[in-house]
Amino acid sequence: MSVNFIIVNYLIIVNVIGFFINLADKQAAIHSKRRIPEATLWFIGFIGGALGSYISMKTFRHKTKHKSFMIGMPLIIFLQIALLIFAYKNWL
Repeated sequence: MSVNFIIVNYLIIVNVIGFFINLADKQAAIHSKRRIPEATLWFIGFIGGALGSYISMKTFRHKTKHKSFMIGMPLIIFLQIALLIFAYKNWL
């Protein structure tokens, strides 16, 4: 199994998780249920799920009034892409 295969599958999984975690939080907000902590949403973004989280935020209009999320998640996506390019050119 190659490193590229592992990285791609990891990113797919963590982004799917990010997408559905944001959807679950949106549903909890709608139904006045217990919410997912913002720290958890950020953590998922930092470990590679920022793109899935951002797509979910835009799709379900969740956290779109929070400037920290609307600026922070795209910034994390940019930094993660830059890191992947750097890693690919130098190590992979």
